[in-house]
Amino acid sequence: MKHPSPYAAPGFYDKALRDGRHRDIVGGRWDETPRIVLPLLTLHGLTPDDHLLDIGAGALRLGRHLAPQVAAYWATDASRALMLKGWETELDDPTRNRLPQDHLIEDAAFTYPDIPDSITFALAFAVFTHLPAQDLHTALTNLRPRFPRLRRIIFTAFLAPEGHAGPHRQPDGVVTHPDRFPWHLTEQHVTAIATAAGFAATAHPHRLPRGQVMFTADPLAP
Repeated sequence: MKHPSPYAAPGFYDKALRDGRHRDIVGGRWDETPRIVLPLLTLHGLTPDDHLLDIGAGALRLGRHLAPQVAAYWATDASRALMLKGWETELDDPTRNRLPQDHLIEDAAFTYPDIPDSITFALAFAVFTHLPAQDLHTALTNLRPRFPRLRRIIFTAFLAPEGHAGPHRQPDGVVTHPDRFPWHLTEQHVTAIATAAGFAATAHPHRLPRGQVMFTADPLAP
């Protein structure tokens, strides 16, 4: 059976966690990624008053820094076991106190179960680089009715030039594809998906790990 990404293969997380690879399977770059991304989140509007939803939080590579910086932090991932491994091994005691385990929600379908409707800001870093366009559409479409106070989501994607039909080499050397992992889209396709889901999306020229492109997406007025 062909899976949209290696993460969807049966037993993937169980084996990776047994082998102690919780950092590796979220992309490594454990210190580099927060150093680059965290200032950009502040630049693009994340404040200490926000109730943040970290979609695809993995082993809390960003969450270990974000949880103490916002009013409330919630995280989802296809594997709760991966988030719990990060909670157990990567968080200091004060951060664990700020992030109870029941704020770590397993959610592979982007339905956001058990998350309160108080969420004001959402993040999906290095999530839709691993998944086909339909998942981006599902994730954005489900955000609007679930979180009426949401004012912005930041997410990343790999991009290819408009009209490009085959594999594309990203600035950091990663080769991406329109029809298999790792996935790319065009900027026009991303913005069209966002518009259909009720968001206005903007691409930003920041240099991110592996050549990802950062988008901010704000709810469109009713």
